[in-house]
Amino acid sequence: MRRVAVAAALALAGCGGGGDERTATTQRVSPPPGPPPERPRPVGPKPLERARCPAGIVRCRSVRGVAVFVQRVDPDGDGDLHVVVTGGSISAPGVTSIDVAADLRPRRDPQVGDVVTAAGQVQPGSARQPQVHASVFRVQPR
Repeated sequence: MRRVAVAAALALAGCGGGGDERTATTQRVSPPPGPPPERPRPVGPKPLERARCPAGIVRCRSVRGVAVFVQRVDPDGDGDLHVVVTGGSISAPGVTSIDVAADLRPRRDPQVGDVVTAAGQVQPGSARQPQVHASVFRVQPR
């Protein structure tokens, strides 16, 4: 019986240095399944939607692009606004000139870098270049 007690004491004491050494084990725990994380919503205003051609306008084209040139004062004095935007390729490859009548001008004229959209009949401009004579014109400031 004494042998059993000694064996039990040795088993309880364990083998080794005799100290109370503990080893930590790390275990990766995968997160519980659930809905996918939400995608962050874009900050800022909603992108400007491209203008659509009004019904009944022949040879109508629409364009949306960034303003690269703005002529606020027209030399002929009729009060219209001229804007050149990237895109559309109506006036030249990669650019479109837009003629905006005085009654269609926005309260704030566009600036270089603003996003502009227009739709209207394509007619020749003062230099005989094709340009959009806007029936619809909208601006989104940058």
